Amino acid sequence: MADSLHLDAVGSKNSNARWKRVLLEVVAIILLLLVLTPFIVVLFNAGKTYDQITLSPVAPPSDWSMVLTNIKAVFNDPTTDFLGAFLDSLTITAISLSVIIFFSSMAAWVLVRNKSKFSKFSFMLFVAAMVVPFQVVMYPMVYFLKGIGDTLGIPVLGTYHGIVFAYLGFGCSLSIFIFHGFIKGVPLALEESAFIDGCSQPGVFFKIIFPLLMPTVMTVAILNGIWIWNDYLLPLLVLGGNGQVQTIPLAVTAFAGAYVKQWNLIMTAALMAMVPIVILFLFAQKYIIKGMVEGAIK
Repeated sequence: MADSLHLDAVGSKNSNARWKRVLLEVVAIILLLLVLTPFIVVLFNAGKTYDQITLSPVAPPSDWSMVLTNIKAVFNDPTTDFLGAFLDSLTITAISLSVIIFFSSMAAWVLVRNKSKFSKFSFMLFVAAMVVPFQVVMYPMVYFLKGIGDTLGIPVLGTYHGIVFAYLGFGCSLSIFIFHGFIKGVPLALEESAFIDGCSQPGVFFKIIFPLLMPTVMTVAILNGIWIWNDYLLPLLVLGGNGQVQTIPLAVTAFAGAYVKQWNLIMTAALMAMVPIVILFLFAQKYIIKGMVEGAIK
């Protein structure tokens, strides 16, 4: 009798666990559909003509080759230099990520190894800066960059170095926070051994510390890369809507303004802006999880 009751309890427990798992899977599928719906709609409409979008905006295209036709039309458009904007975005993202990783990793290492009150206070300032909304500082930032350009006698607004400098300022807080958590777990004995062997301080960082930061570097690069590639407001303020240097979001907006009724071309431009960063995220998502977990544990 006792064995029968025990088996019934185990069976009931397994049944409840099974239903919970099914419920979680259903919720996950619903969330997945909600997240993918905008991308799917853009993909479908990029393979249609304007008339087909008007008749059935959420139906799949009847001829997928229309996607290539729309892509050629976007690249050959005379009013918006989409290819130039793509190269500008690629250049700005690559340079910005390089300087953010370079300076943030060194700053985090100094803040971790220097136990003074000034270092702790500086780190808390970086953490506090993470919660400051961009809208609060965007206009003072523009005047600040303009003042730097006037002081140095070189243009800052509307240039590569102006937007890279702005991204460095806004991206270093989160990056220092992530690097700081990882470096705290690196044994100090490694650095002391290198100093004893005659290694200089820069040599210790670049030969000992920085190679250990590779998982965290990938995390910082992907998180900031997604933000920089998709950012619209900061390039609009620093580069201007019609400047010589343009990014993909600015080009898509200009394209939508030039072709208000040609939704097939607008959707194709939006698709081309999304695809590179989606591919990057799919291939590198394991590094994000690995870097965040290692930094949190350490």
